[in-house]
Amino acid sequence: MYTGKTQQPCCLCGREETAVRMDIPPRAVQLLDNSGPIAWRDIEGDVSLHFCDSDWETVRDVVLDAGMTPLPRCNAARADFVLREDFEALLNDVRDEPDQTPLEREMLADAERVVDEYDDPDALHSERDLVEARVVQWALGELGHWPTA
Repeated sequence: MYTGKTQQPCCLCGREETAVRMDIPPRAVQLLDNSGPIAWRDIEGDVSLHFCDSDWETVRDVVLDAGMTPLPRCNAARADFVLREDFEALLNDVRDEPDQTPLEREMLADAERVVDEYDDPDALHSERDLVEARVVQWALGELGHWPTA
């Protein structure tokens, strides 16, 4: 029986009650506060950051009004992600690192589409979608190379 928490705390203030989730590529964990000990190459899937109402307003303003990324202020210890299981220790076998390029490529393509379509009333993208898209674009750009098609 699972008895752990089902809700993630706000990655900025730690408040338990959150209202908004934003997903970033695994490589972007490097840009978060306290990320040093995390083996980001072992993350499987995307990384979710959760925000309480008041911190989401701040994140929204930082991204949309100031044109800055909030990631350096987000605590990696409060991020939600899955690390691959340590079969190497269990089976004395070495596994390849997960190839995160397809995920990054998909997340970047989705982000570009959201940014391009945001002003189109038929696209139905929310402000949250735009904030997430810009953060994904900035994170992958800052990390040095863009996923290739």
